[in-house]
Amino acid sequence: MAKPTAIGAAARARRPATARLAPLAPIARETLQERVYRELRRALINGRFDPGQALTVSELAGSLRTSAMPVREAVARLVSEQALEAASNRSVRVPPVDADRLADLLRARRVIEGTALELAAHRLTAEDFSALRAANEDYARIASRLSRHSLDAAFDANLAFHFRLYGACGSPVLTRIIESLWLQSGALVRSAIEAFRSDSAVSAFHFHSQILDSLERGDVGAAKVALAEDIGRAFALLSDKLDEKGAQ
Repeated sequence: MAKPTAIGAAARARRPATARLAPLAPIARETLQERVYRELRRALINGRFDPGQALTVSELAGSLRTSAMPVREAVARLVSEQALEAASNRSVRVPPVDADRLADLLRARRVIEGTALELAAHRLTAEDFSALRAANEDYARIASRLSRHSLDAAFDANLAFHFRLYGACGSPVLTRIIESLWLQSGALVRSAIEAFRSDSAVSAFHFHSQILDSLERGDVGAAKVALAEDIGRAFALLSDKLDEKGAQ
């Protein structure tokens, strides 16, 4: 009778070489890098950083409580997406605000997001409309008592509305372009929300409601006009803010 150790050795010898150690991807490291990227991306979309603000890898790593490597790689991705700009002394910065950049982003967002809305118009389901109404109600509730502490929640509700709408367009390419544009304009839109006064301007809730009402009655043209006004409102508020600063 063979010894157990001999039997085990013989069985292992008969196994295919690949069965000894299957190739495994370094999941933990990739997951950390992706998590860092997503958190920085969300912070940029939500305008957590000011236009023109300088950022360093060490500062971001400290805030995220992680090592420098995943932060460095995430920052490089965001620079390639034009959400951040390379600056001196190994730092990066949020692109600063100027009239030309405002006009360029406004034009691009109206064209691209208007196209996504047009494609989505005939693909929206009853479930989509219900989710869009709920997101708009969430935004209205938050905006009615907007404070510095609730800005992120307002951003999340606004983003939920727009990307539920754009997600129905059926074009992953368009959706990625829109995400890139939101990355580039997050700091600008936050500045606009901070400049917003409920007694002096029409809120996003109003335009969102117009978009949904128009789509539900099949008037895609009117929905695109309301979307263009919604996008333009934020940029107009910021443009006015810049004009006020220039006049001082």
